[in-house]
Amino acid sequence: MSDLLLLNGPNLGTLGRREPEVYGTDTLADIEAAVADEVAGRGWKVVSVQRESEGELIHTLQANYDAAGAILNPGALMIAGWSLRDALASFPPPWIEVHLSNVYARESFRHQSVLAPLANGVVIGLGPLGYRLAAQALLAKVPT
Repeated sequence: MSDLLLLNGPNLGTLGRREPEVYGTDTLADIEAAVADEVAGRGWKVVSVQRESEGELIHTLQANYDAAGAILNPGALMIAGWSLRDALASFPPPWIEVHLSNVYARESFRHQSVLAPLANGVVIGLGPLGYRLAAQALLAKVPT
């Protein structure tokens, strides 16, 4: 069985109650269950980690180079998470960046991700469905 990392950055642990008009009403547990359901047929186990600290996310990446892949919602770390970017540059498995909201319909400081150029794909603005789509993309990218 392979692991699929599901990494969520700062403030994403409060999904479901944090600005539901922007982020929706699904909790992080709901999203974890949806991703687990999506990859169950491949036998992948979802390893879900949400941290408020960039360093803790980096430790998780570095400890899981043998993962099948990763789905990452970096939250605001997309804007200036340079240490996270460096860690992702050497992360061998494919990974997809996900954002619940359409960052391009929001404040201009959210319009550029320092991580996205390294990602195998980016899903933006589709709410919790974006995580499922990212899981489907990884299933297609990772050979059986």
